[in-house]
Amino acid sequence: MIPSHWYNIVPDLPAPPPPPLHPATRRPVGPGDLAPLFPMELIGQEVSGERFVAIPEEVLDVYRLWRPTPLLRARRLEKALGTPARIYYKYEGGSPAGSHKPNTAVPQAYYNAREGVRKLTTETGAGQWGSALAFACAQFGLECEVWMVRASYDQKPYRRSLMQVYGATVHASPSPLTKAGSRVLADSPDSTGSLGIAISEAVEVAGAGEDVRYALGSVLNHVLLHQTVIGEEALAQLGAAPDVIIGCTGGGSNFAGLVFPFLREKLAGRIDPVIRAVEPAACPSFTRGVYAYDFGDTAGFTPLLKMHTLGHDFVPDPIHAGGLRYHGMSPLLSHMYELGMFEAVSVSQTECFEAGVRFARTEGIVPAPEPTHALAETIAEALRCKESGEAKVILTALCGHGHFDLAAYDRYLSGAMEDFALPQERIDEALARLPG
Repeated sequence: MIPSHWYNIVPDLPAPPPPPLHPATRRPVGPGDLAPLFPMELIGQEVSGERFVAIPEEVLDVYRLWRPTPLLRARRLEKALGTPARIYYKYEGGSPAGSHKPNTAVPQAYYNAREGVRKLTTETGAGQWGSALAFACAQFGLECEVWMVRASYDQKPYRRSLMQVYGATVHASPSPLTKAGSRVLADSPDSTGSLGIAISEAVEVAGAGEDVRYALGSVLNHVLLHQTVIGEEALAQLGAAPDVIIGCTGGGSNFAGLVFPFLREKLAGRIDPVIRAVEPAACPSFTRGVYAYDFGDTAGFTPLLKMHTLGHDFVPDPIHAGGLRYHGMSPLLSHMYELGMFEAVSVSQTECFEAGVRFARTEGIVPAPEPTHALAETIAEALRCKESGEAKVILTALCGHGHFDLAAYDRYLSGAMEDFALPQERIDEALARLPG
């Protein structure tokens, strides 16, 4: 069954997360500071102290197009690896947009439409979020304008086409349409863009219109809240406690959506899984970033967020996992990582695509580049079980299919794909420009 409520983990944490700060006053932001960007219902969810939040019937009605999603056992992958481990994956690729992103796009569009908003603006990395919001806006009669990171805009033209089929207007970011984009292009005309730049452009346009608001596909508390339908379903479907839970992280919504309900059970002492976040070696905010207040975007339009960050103007190399090319990490997940509630590792691009091909050839599903990070670590964990003889239960989230990412698979299969080394000097340079 589809859960009737989203789960808010904040009341169950041993310490509350640090608040976002106003960049001018350095004081905690209030509802009035966020009202130009978000409807009041989402602002309330962002700071909610309620453990469970009821899912509106209008949202559940759209969810029923694809939820509940299946929890599958990767028996053929297990056999190919020769591992005694049992591997389970929660498959979110059956949604209309092909990923987990509609889990939050639908309620965000619903709450905005209910408050009389005419248009939503947003950014998208790989195009998964843009596709999801375009779909959701179509369900509730909203216009949708998307700034798509240039690297993905060029690499994934059919993601752009899908957004346009749903009725969205799509721009490559950085674009000359905004002050934020124009500044980047003046300094770097060939910029491949970043999520931070695209966020700046979408926020700039949203802030200039009275009936225009902004929608974010990851990072913020209300986004992570909506994604907990994944973990709540998986908890009921699995029927047994997993030994290891593995998820990919960029902004953090897929990972949080899977693990938060299991963390609730762990905090209550009912289960004790190892929980592991996996990020790109080319954009390693957990494993090589710092925990500090920083802007969520490149131009400095957003509040200051206490998060693991590589610096707000850090531009990652153009890896094919565009959804993970974000300089920061969810403030809530960053806080929990500081509390030692889960581990984090990073993996290279070619290792990820090797895992994606292996999964496709055994399980039949071509994964999007983002969840191949979790699959690479899942395979590594299963091989460690083979060496030790441990029959662990491993749970992961396959957060989307890779049908629009076949150009990336072509590059891998032809041997043209490369791994990007990230020198420490690049990180240090970006971190030197953190807000004081």
